[in-house]
Amino acid sequence: MTIKQFSKSFLAAFTGAAFLVGCGEKEPAAHPKDSDSQAFVSQYKANKYHPVLIKNATLLTATGEQIENGSVLLADGEIVEVGTDIDEPSDDNLEVIDAKGKWVTPGIIDVHSHLGVYPAPGVASSADGNEMTAPVTADVWAEHSVWPQDPQFQLALAGGVTSMQILPGSANLVGGRGVTLKNVGGRSVMDMKFPDAPYGLKMACGENPKRVYGGKGQAPMTRMGNVAGYRKSWIDAKEYMESWDNYEAGMGNGKPPKRDLRLESLAGVLRGEILIQNHCYRADEMMVMMEIAKEFDFKVTTFHHAVESYKIADKLAENGVCSAMWSDWWGFKQEAYDMVPSNVALVDKAGACAVVHSDSATVIQHLNKEAAKAMASGNRLGMDITPAHAIKWITINAAKAIGVDEQTGSLEEGKMADVVLWDGNPFSVYTKAEKVFIDGALMYDRNNQFKQPVSDFGLTNMNQQ
Repeated sequence: MTIKQFSKSFLAAFTGAAFLVGCGEKEPAAHPKDSDSQAFVSQYKANKYHPVLIKNATLLTATGEQIENGSVLLADGEIVEVGTDIDEPSDDNLEVIDAKGKWVTPGIIDVHSHLGVYPAPGVASSADGNEMTAPVTADVWAEHSVWPQDPQFQLALAGGVTSMQILPGSANLVGGRGVTLKNVGGRSVMDMKFPDAPYGLKMACGENPKRVYGGKGQAPMTRMGNVAGYRKSWIDAKEYMESWDNYEAGMGNGKPPKRDLRLESLAGVLRGEILIQNHCYRADEMMVMMEIAKEFDFKVTTFHHAVESYKIADKLAENGVCSAMWSDWWGFKQEAYDMVPSNVALVDKAGACAVVHSDSATVIQHLNKEAAKAMASGNRLGMDITPAHAIKWITINAAKAIGVDEQTGSLEEGKMADVVLWDGNPFSVYTKAEKVFIDGALMYDRNNQFKQPVSDFGLTNMNQQ
């Protein structure tokens, strides 16, 4: 069952229960579920654009296919048709792009970004990505720190990135909620929020929390202290959730429990509404986190950074956990030493959900090349990984890792028309994104400066051109 299906079925069940209560009796207040919230909802509206037919291109669909001389039809914000024999619609507004010699892929999705919460210019007054005041800050939301004018969003767009998950930092055991954004301009973060995308709850293993809080002379200062802190929090969350459930069932004194924003986010995970996004390097710690998930009946959706995922690739596949990794970035601290360049490929070979991510305002601009490096490392081991397969690591697998794979991430009919036209093979170091479409609207064109969005900081330079 998907997150969306769960929410719909739960809401239907709740509505039915409320109807039964309504026969002359006062309906109790419902506990605050994300699915029912009217606060901070997405106000994203796709830009209107004319239909576009891209033809004669090499298509990487992210479904395992590479289609030569293929075509993609975009209209009304969706992918209408994909194939080799698409008839041109009789529409006077249709734009036809002859992409002979060029490649088309789904838009790139970065599952681990800090754009907006650590914006450029990088000054302390704008560094709002980590609330390091307590080991567990599940009450904070990254979106409340996102600065939409961060010029790094436009640089990511030029690299073909159409969606991204913005996460809090990793100093805390539980650092707060992340948010998935469409890479479009907006006056507020709500204008950028991916419609109906589930929240992700950022957690962190290992060195970071024990160093930050142990350095302050408080728990946790050890890895066992980390685990104790997680478990205490989930015990509190379970009790909080049960208190609301008991209240709605008419048990107790009839007075609703007091809202607690920290426990509300944790309870959202237990109810299946919020996905766990877990910063975790070592294999043994990932295994421990999956055991904690079993203890409290939730699921880790994605491990991030995960340089030792290759050691437990079979367990990741068995538990249905995605692993978001770098292609070749490691060794900058002790827990990041035991990495191999074929990490991504080995996880993929085991049947687990492999993802290439950035965690960097620079790397996010070149995720196609990061995936190419991971593919090359696997092929040096004789894995015979094709571009048609490797493209999944930055598209559909990434979409799965953040819970939006039903809406985007592949070139399939009915999905959001998030599409990139490349001037060559996207796994070549020489290739650049030429045009980027988001919901079928042309948001970036390398050959047209007026289709290259700029923030307020870039307006002066643009006027001088």
